[in-house]
Amino acid sequence: MDPDFISKTAQIASILEVSGHPKPGNVHRTRDFPDMDVEEFLISGVVIGDTMKEAAHKGLKYGKKDSMDKIEIGKMIKEAVLETDKWIANNTNLGIIMLLTPLSAAAGMSTEINELQENVDRIMRETTPYDAANLYDAINIADAGGMGEQDDLDVGSDDAKKQLIDRNINMFDVLDLSAQWDMLAYELTRTMPITFGIGYPTFKGSKESNGINKATVQTFLTILAIYSDTLIARKYGVDIAQKVTEDANLIISEGGILTDKGFDMVHEFDKELVEKNLNPGTTADLTASSIMVALLDEYRDNF
Repeated sequence: MDPDFISKTAQIASILEVSGHPKPGNVHRTRDFPDMDVEEFLISGVVIGDTMKEAAHKGLKYGKKDSMDKIEIGKMIKEAVLETDKWIANNTNLGIIMLLTPLSAAAGMSTEINELQENVDRIMRETTPYDAANLYDAINIADAGGMGEQDDLDVGSDDAKKQLIDRNINMFDVLDLSAQWDMLAYELTRTMPITFGIGYPTFKGSKESNGINKATVQTFLTILAIYSDTLIARKYGVDIAQKVTEDANLIISEGGILTDKGFDMVHEFDKELVEKNLNPGTTADLTASSIMVALLDEYRDNF
């Protein structure tokens, strides 16, 4: 696929995700948070474009040569975080960058949408310890302890990066250590099953008859109704995260935002989550990756 097209899908997916209204518990077009607003997320979606294009070029160059370690996914993630940091003071998009960077590289080495999932997995498995070290840098630059604290190789440890390199632990391996409690780590080490198996088909199936905004919110709700958000779980505990998932599932059982009753329920759900300071941020990241895959699926219609 064309790198310019790929980078645009990454930017558009990021912007559509944050614009989705009312995406429960998150910043969206009619709701800011006290410490960040929708404009910051929109800016973040734009400024990652150059890095996503570079990742796609690297996928195109190295993917067919079985030298995928030269894509340097960790370095690309770090570069996108550094670029965002130039424009935005808050961590608005680390999770999105972690998902969309390997997607961009995989799309660069793919000619068909059905090649994407396998190519993401191949890229992740061929990462290096230097990719892992750069990912640690990116997490710390974004000031997001997203992996959770660990006894070994903790992202906040001063000597963790040296250990990664000395022990030859690549980015796939270090994410695999976190996969049990972090949805993004799970997604990137399990062939992105939520993005491809749930989010992408939901967005694609909802968009034609209901428009982009409702398709975005429906995708978010559908993911949340099946998978408890691990950001909420880390902050407030597994039981609370599970209760949020149960509430989302109840809304989906009524048709989600695509029905009149579900529409009202979504608005009330959004208010309730905000009042309780419950932010399903990881679900939002997975919504962005789902939208990007749906946009990539339109490649043949555009080129």
